Amino acid sequence: MSGSLAGKVAVVTGASRGAGKGIAIALGMEGATVYVTGRSRNEGDAPLPGTISATAEAVTQAGGKGIAVICDHARDDDVKALFEQVEREQGRLDILVNNATFLHDRLIDKGPFWEKPLELVDILDVGLRSAYVASWYAAPLMARQRNGLIAFTSSFGASCYMHGPAYGAQKVGVDKFAKDMAVDLRPHDVAAVSIWMGMLRTDRTRRVMDSEPEKYAGFWEIAETPEFTGKLIAALYNDPARQDKSGQVLIGAELAQDYGIGDLDGKQPPSHRPMLGAPTQAHPAVVE
Repeated sequence: MSGSLAGKVAVVTGASRGAGKGIAIALGMEGATVYVTGRSRNEGDAPLPGTISATAEAVTQAGGKGIAVICDHARDDDVKALFEQVEREQGRLDILVNNATFLHDRLIDKGPFWEKPLELVDILDVGLRSAYVASWYAAPLMARQRNGLIAFTSSFGASCYMHGPAYGAQKVGVDKFAKDMAVDLRPHDVAAVSIWMGMLRTDRTRRVMDSEPEKYAGFWEIAETPEFTGKLIAALYNDPARQDKSGQVLIGAELAQDYGIGDLDGKQPPSHRPMLGAPTQAHPAVVE
């Protein structure tokens, strides 16, 4: 394996499809060994296509080494076993991408939250709590080697109204995880960031756009590929000054401009800051 992440080990949660799959493949393109987690063992296990094995194979084909691990991030024992496996097999962990999230099929339905299924709140279990648990197991491995990066995938829904209060609370929550975990991790030279992704070119997005083609006309062309965020995470990990960004909430499209990184097609995805708002950064005060 060759690439800027050759010899490095990453865990990408929720990587059967969507953002997680793209991020895992992008890290594989840089030569990383990537543990791919999710619940989809076989096609048909979920309404949308994608399995952890298919993603792991794509990581390997991209130039890395993909390792598929069945993991239900609602089960702490599964998460514990995952990181025990990583430590046993690799003896190190360099990157954790907290991406696993519960997305209800009616998430984007119009109407107030009380007219939608109560189960939408489960995103605060798999999506928020699960990210804390994964980080709790990953942090000691990184602190021990005095090196590492924990990245949370987030969105502009942390700033504006997007898909209702449960979705928004989850995004605000992982942003705050990045801010506060960075304080605890800084003495150990481990960084934590949250990255706001734009609209993504995923099967889920395609299904939504196809259902209302006039409403979403032109959106697919400006959407980011799922690999785009993975390219940013690789660049951030390799940045000698990554601690300067630790604890920050970063708009992916703007980070790409800083690093001079384009999407897979070479285009520069736009930042939606003017339309959807900007991240709120942490106050420097630390109350022990």
